[in-house]
Amino acid sequence: MEKDLNVVGTRVPMLDAALKAKGAALFTDDLVLPGMLYGKILRSPVAHAKIINIDTSRAEKLPGVKGVVTGKDIPDRQYGIVPMAKDEYVLARDKVRYIGDDVAAVCAIDPEIAEEALELISVEYEELPAVFDPLEAIKDGAPVIHDGVKNNTSFFIKKEFGDVAQAFAQSDAVFEDTFYSQPVNHAPLEPHAALAQFDPLSGDLTVWSSTQIPFFLRRNLSNTLQIPESKVRVIKPKVGGGFGQKIDLFAKDFCAAWFAMQLGRPVKFLYDREEVFISTRQRHPMYITVKTGVKKDGTILAQDFRAHADGGAYNSTAPTMIALSCFFLMIPYHVPNLVYEGSHIYTNKPVGGAMRGHGIPQARFAVERQLDMIADRIGVDPAEIRIKNSIHAGEPHSAGFVINTCGFSESVAKAAEAIGWQQKRGKLPLGRGVGLAGASFPSGVSNMSHISSGAVVQLGRDGAVNVLSGAADIGQGAETVISQIVAEELGVRIEDIRITAADTGITPLDPGTFGSGVTVRAGNAARLAAISAKNKIFEFVAEKMEANVADLVARDRQIYVKGSPETGMSMPEALKAYQYADLPMPIVGRGSWMAPASEPTTLFKEDGNFAPNYSFMTQAAEVEVDLKTGKVKLLKMVTAHDCGQPINPMLVEGQLEGSVVGGMGQALYEDVIVEKGQVMNPSFLDYGFPTFLEMPQIEAIEVETDDPIGPFGAKEAGEGTQLSPAPAIVNAVYDAIGVDFMELPLTPEKILGALEKKKKE
Repeated sequence: MEKDLNVVGTRVPMLDAALKAKGAALFTDDLVLPGMLYGKILRSPVAHAKIINIDTSRAEKLPGVKGVVTGKDIPDRQYGIVPMAKDEYVLARDKVRYIGDDVAAVCAIDPEIAEEALELISVEYEELPAVFDPLEAIKDGAPVIHDGVKNNTSFFIKKEFGDVAQAFAQSDAVFEDTFYSQPVNHAPLEPHAALAQFDPLSGDLTVWSSTQIPFFLRRNLSNTLQIPESKVRVIKPKVGGGFGQKIDLFAKDFCAAWFAMQLGRPVKFLYDREEVFISTRQRHPMYITVKTGVKKDGTILAQDFRAHADGGAYNSTAPTMIALSCFFLMIPYHVPNLVYEGSHIYTNKPVGGAMRGHGIPQARFAVERQLDMIADRIGVDPAEIRIKNSIHAGEPHSAGFVINTCGFSESVAKAAEAIGWQQKRGKLPLGRGVGLAGASFPSGVSNMSHISSGAVVQLGRDGAVNVLSGAADIGQGAETVISQIVAEELGVRIEDIRITAADTGITPLDPGTFGSGVTVRAGNAARLAAISAKNKIFEFVAEKMEANVADLVARDRQIYVKGSPETGMSMPEALKAYQYADLPMPIVGRGSWMAPASEPTTLFKEDGNFAPNYSFMTQAAEVEVDLKTGKVKLLKMVTAHDCGQPINPMLVEGQLEGSVVGGMGQALYEDVIVEKGQVMNPSFLDYGFPTFLEMPQIEAIEVETDDPIGPFGAKEAGEGTQLSPAPAIVNAVYDAIGVDFMELPLTPEKILGALEKKKKE
């Protein structure tokens, strides 16, 4: 249905695009305060050990050093991004659990002296046996990484829907396959940084951090520092990419705050690239076994899904990650009977955490690969098997999801048509092939009722609009999208909007950027605040114009009666009259929005709707495999995406393009190589990810739906498109050379080995 929209749906450049293009945008490391000190972290050189003694005396005596701190000096408080999974100290107290674990911190008058001081700290370790494979870590007798955690399994979830055993018995065919997804680093261009300043008179602490979730960071700082949340202000400057890696509290945040409080001077910590790779977070490596029962025509009757996630040394987002892997097996396909067992397992390796898709890309790779394999085994077209099993809006759902809008089957058809499926699948020369894969993703989560967003909209006399939002823009354009929503609702132009966001001292509560919920959560809150402000001016104007409030329209800086744009008054005129009537200025509207949720609720224990709405997408790939070198070239990627009403089509396209490249990296290039706990490629030079030179031709196709929950019908358009590029590429490689691959990444060595093996068969 065509909507009469003026600002929403237009290709507005990001509000901060000019600042970034000129190099004038300020990131955390760009901030400098008078008298600022610089901090560095001492990290463990061993994978697993008891800390016997730490001698900091030599470091403390080094000229220019202003402070040294160890785990014994700080409050005995564990923290974690998920309350039920707190298992981490800011600085290790009794044990280190991976190479890179935070042991001590120093601050000095410059970074070089701080670095030198680290070398003067002497740590006596008693090394302990270590385990690096999750399948070994769960065995009896494996080294114990955290006391009291049986078989190193920090979190386990089992969910069952329907009668799986009976469904398998009724299946015409049952297939079981095992897959592996590798560790992937987020590799944000901006490394992690924090700057803290403390006012000893008021007791107020201000922290600038490259974070995705300022309010959660405030809570964790309050907990670990043992000071009231009201005394902690977290400000998010510009963030150069996060992708989930900047969700957690890290030692840089705490230590900057600790030293600032102890010394009364501002303190900055900046991680180098190796620290980002080793000591922050990465996508969980995962072993997955999928057993699927189908009818002869490809209808899915049942799945048995078992996942072992390598969490590394700590939990981070473990419960959420392993639960998401489960619940998103229930979409985009109708799976009437499912049993899922997921284990998050400690190893003495770098820590797994939230990364774009958060546990779902691994599961999607396994499911989408096996669907192609099943289609081949039973003689069904891979595109048709997806359309046949697609869920549809309004249908009852096995897990209790409420699907208001769903364009998945249409996305499969459109992606297949755009890639030339009928003309190319199985018909191209050896070395060329096409493949596709599908996915779905939530627009935020509704399983925790405190996940709410607030906004304030202020209308000044001159028509300028100030917006306060707690939403965290980490480069995806959240502030631009929120501004477009407010501009549309108020009937002003985007250039009239000024937005202040992600400052816990002045903006309303917001959970931050995760789960692709910003547009729906923060967008709905901003829209409600704009409506609140608009209604106040409408009530005044309606009286002046002798009209009904319900008949008024605000559009392009004008307020008029519906159908009569030639009569009425401009927004500045209305606001001036409002003020001269001795009514309070600025006009302030407030809004708060959260997805419908019961209190309390947890999908770990009960079923129910997971998100306010769900987006759906299909990616189709065309590849060329060099039979001599084994190198895969991605020629084209099509993305057909049901994201409801795009608030800003240009930003949606940017998200799609980023997802394609990210998925291409996961499929073909990226792998955090760890040997005996040591990361061997912790740099952009050695890690190996796609660059602009590897970019394929990308075609984006809009699948139109009008969601009743999202602002102006919008749904997520960020993480979901990261889920299916990798399996689409690997499925295309199968079409090109006739070899099934069950693990990522698909390196030239693996392809050459498979081709050689195929020759001998």
